[in-house]
Amino acid sequence: MTQRILVIGAGFAGTWSALASARLLDMAGRTDVEIVLVAPEPHLHIRPRLYEKNPGGMKAPLQKLFDTVGVQFIQGRVAHIDVEHRMVTIADIDADAPHGAISYDRLVLAAGSRLFSPPIPGLQAHAFNVDQIADAMALEAHLADLASRPASPGRNTVVVAGAGFTGIETAAEMPSRLREILGENTDVRVVMVERNDAVGPDLGPGPRPIITQALTELGVTWKLGSGVASVDERGVTLENGERIDADTVIWTAGARANTLTAQIPAERDAFGRLLVDANLKVLGLDEVYATGDCARAATDDAGNPTMMACQHAISLGRSAGHNVAADLLGEAPIPYHQPKYVTCLDLGPWGAVYTEGWDRQVVLTGAQAKKLKSEINSVWIYPPSDATRAQALASADPRQAVVA
Repeated sequence: MTQRILVIGAGFAGTWSALASARLLDMAGRTDVEIVLVAPEPHLHIRPRLYEKNPGGMKAPLQKLFDTVGVQFIQGRVAHIDVEHRMVTIADIDADAPHGAISYDRLVLAAGSRLFSPPIPGLQAHAFNVDQIADAMALEAHLADLASRPASPGRNTVVVAGAGFTGIETAAEMPSRLREILGENTDVRVVMVERNDAVGPDLGPGPRPIITQALTELGVTWKLGSGVASVDERGVTLENGERIDADTVIWTAGARANTLTAQIPAERDAFGRLLVDANLKVLGLDEVYATGDCARAATDDAGNPTMMACQHAISLGRSAGHNVAADLLGEAPIPYHQPKYVTCLDLGPWGAVYTEGWDRQVVLTGAQAKKLKSEINSVWIYPPSDATRAQALASADPRQAVVA
């Protein structure tokens, strides 16, 4: 009787989960287990690049790859997960009404994350973001439209809410983007707003001097210690009462796991991520695995937790896919272990900064780091869409290292 591995999500973790399951099934010579992946479309959205120009092209096709390795793709949106009966209800992409259901023997929840949007007045109506392709395209269209507006300080100002990884990368791009649209001699202003008392609060002190040097030379400024209290069509008001006039406000402040994690009867962390064991099985459940941004796992023996980043999502996907198939086949799992941690932060025309270790020791800066970042973003994180079956399966070996 055929058994089924069901993967929810076609992001970095979901794609590599499906490939890794197919790899182990192929190695075992098993044809009695099918792999089904459910997602809104058979494309991997290259989310780490959505702060760049032309975000509409930041996706990679997956259908050919899935066909090559024998993964069945179902287009739709998962509406409900019934863990007790091992059943998933699927709805049309743009509708709430379910149109079908599919059972599973093992489930891999790889549905990713979404930008955290707190109930700040005016945030939904007036702020832009670079969380999803459609969001980034809306921002790009808005920026292009600025040229048709009368010159004013507000037109020439961008406020980036959040000075974390995404906020810094976005802010570093904005001065040159604005001048390209409004004219090279235009006096533009890019301001980062951060509730914490430092730029890059989660990045630590190691790379901070490089980051602040780069941002200063690019013309980016920042206001610390007070978050955004409200947003309107002409700017933001901060929690300390300060007003910044800006026709463009970009929200980048954090992410939360997909709300499907709330349908799994298990413990979650403050970001909504499911707690998993070393094999990425959800604690307390025998048939459900979580991976990517839906999982909180230990990366090393010191217990450093995974980050919501493709660096971890790709390896988490490979491990989850291998282990869920191993579980069905009675094979030995390969515990997830990713002790090498790096960051490569894009700093726009200035360059980039590359660090190693959880204390983020600076290794490369400027043009050298930018070259590495460009290679990561344009080559390393893309799926092997034009590969042979053997090459595609080999790419999903869970013992491979990832830098992103």
